[in-house]
Amino acid sequence: MIANHEVELAVPGDATGISLLSRNVIEQGLSWSWTRRRVANSIADRSTNVVVVRQENRLAGFAIMKYAESEAHILLLAVHPDQRRKGVGSALLAWLEATARVAGIDLIRLEVRASNAGAIAFYRQNGFREMHRRKRYYQGIEDAVCMARDLWLSS
Repeated sequence: MIANHEVELAVPGDATGISLLSRNVIEQGLSWSWTRRRVANSIADRSTNVVVVRQENRLAGFAIMKYAESEAHILLLAVHPDQRRKGVGSALLAWLEATARVAGIDLIRLEVRASNAGAIAFYRQNGFREMHRRKRYYQGIEDAVCMARDLWLSS
């Protein structure tokens, strides 16, 4: 069953939890780059949205998206393992897409680890298409699948 999840803007106090979830879910096997300080800087950055979903006062998932003039880049999106397949990721992505449309964004792009078949399938199900691959993108260790979604092609 998929519950209705409230997406809200992250506050500075969320930086530690977001950085730890990133390290444990996204950055496993890599050097930790999304530290508390880097996440806090993203929360404070006016050209970036950092959003969270909480479940029982606990971080269930988060997303970070940076805006440029006509496109946005999802830098990170993660869901706590025990909250997967419950609509958390879909709620985060829907919020990001709706906000991008309001901002006049035409394209959302992202990278995902080539080994992360679940994430690739999730993004495909949500209208993203593979654009190309970047060899050894992740710290020289793993390839990235570069994906994008044209917002003007979908309603």
